[in-house]
Amino acid sequence: MNDSWWFFSLSLCIKALLIPAYHSTDFEVHRHWLALTSSLPLSHWYIDTSSPWTLDYPPLFAYFSFLLSLPASLIDPTITDLVAGQNYAAPSAVVFLRLSVAAADLFLLSGAHRLSSRLPPFRRRILLALVIWSPALLIVDHIHFQYNGFFLGILLISLGFMVEGRDLAGGIVFAILICSKHLFMVAAPLYFVYLLRHYCNGEWSRAVARFLVMGLAVGAVFVAAFGPFVYHGQIQQVFHRLFPFGRGLCHAYWAPNFWVFYIILDKVLAFILGKLGFSIQTPKASFTGGLVGDSSPFAVLPQVNPIITFLLVLLAMSPCLIKAFVRPQPKQIIRWVAYTFTCGFMFGWHVHEKASLHITIPLGIIAVDNLADARHYFLLSIVSCYSMFPLLFEPQEYPIKVVLLAIYSALMWVGFSSLFSNSKAPKPAMEKKAERSGNGSGLVGPVSSCYLLGLVGVEIWGQFLHPYIFGSRFPFLPLMLISFYCAIGMMYSWAWQLKQIIRNT
Repeated sequence: MNDSWWFFSLSLCIKALLIPAYHSTDFEVHRHWLALTSSLPLSHWYIDTSSPWTLDYPPLFAYFSFLLSLPASLIDPTITDLVAGQNYAAPSAVVFLRLSVAAADLFLLSGAHRLSSRLPPFRRRILLALVIWSPALLIVDHIHFQYNGFFLGILLISLGFMVEGRDLAGGIVFAILICSKHLFMVAAPLYFVYLLRHYCNGEWSRAVARFLVMGLAVGAVFVAAFGPFVYHGQIQQVFHRLFPFGRGLCHAYWAPNFWVFYIILDKVLAFILGKLGFSIQTPKASFTGGLVGDSSPFAVLPQVNPIITFLLVLLAMSPCLIKAFVRPQPKQIIRWVAYTFTCGFMFGWHVHEKASLHITIPLGIIAVDNLADARHYFLLSIVSCYSMFPLLFEPQEYPIKVVLLAIYSALMWVGFSSLFSNSKAPKPAMEKKAERSGNGSGLVGPVSSCYLLGLVGVEIWGQFLHPYIFGSRFPFLPLMLISFYCAIGMMYSWAWQLKQIIRNT
């Protein structure tokens, strides 16, 4: 545990330096939720509209906000004042909420420690550095402001139990997770299939008994979370807040996924057909707001609605579900869970760019297993972190995000190179094939090198060349280019993961 505390303590020093940095409207969102849960009775939590930032997280996080409001009201009562506290960002509020995020990262520490405790010392230290020092987490949680480390820590704890064969505990912790942040539900089909086949196995009577035990345990978590709102007759309102499908296909800043290609293709086709004389009606609604109802308007290509995205996600993850059903293996559960999150990210409805953390943090756990996984993680983590650069748009934060990513990339390079150059273990078949295909035995092959150089080119264009050439015209182009270029990397990651899942037995 000494290693874990050392890495965590160093990260705390960095987080302390980031306290005065820019914070997004998510800061006011979470401050308001402290005020809401402490000022109003539970029966009003999901119907209150005193602020635009209505409560849209599941009940367990609402309870968590209530617990945070208790010390907050003692430190500065205005933090939890429903009226006077609106848009309150005094130093006391900023420091308290920043420190609450840092303290919640203890769950991330616990999960990373559980999954690394049985590894050799050097491999364990690399894993801890990959997870605890993630620059994307620092950018999103400790500058932009969210609690992703808290949720991902719960996920890693659940995965730790599953890897150890403690399926009941893993299922319970996963239920706690989705009752805290419902976006993790994308992995629920895999958990169900895996637990059904791995935990509820054996003779018929034993399998039924275990199924009932798992059902009662998971059900108890949901009853504890949602029961009070069922009692108050508000469960429909709770689900309406949790699943606001009218927000549109894409988030305000397009997440780098499949729908980036779809939207750009639609716009290109509309432009070409318009030039050829066809009458193309360009939709006035946005792809990103709550203006589009339950479908997103396209000028040429077929319309997309939540049901279509749900079916696409389920279809994409079906090879993984089949693998888990036919041969459930604890050693593969982390890879499978990461893949299901990748499917949700690539094909889901209204995906946030920050959801790529659900992919990179679990894959950071298995990146120390072999060179092929290390190569994949090296590229993916850089793409994921870079795709979040637009979240920090103020000039004073620009050096911070660049330095964080550069240092992390250098640490990955040194760590992976040292780990696998000194490894005497026999190489997996996929590593040997990669070497024969021209990637060599290094960390980055020629294709990945060209792609990463292109990423640098995208940044140079957006920061320097575009303003110089176009001035203030076409301000959307740099963001669109980042989304498009990073989506190429994310599509490659999805395809690579799918290939590994199909190959691994």
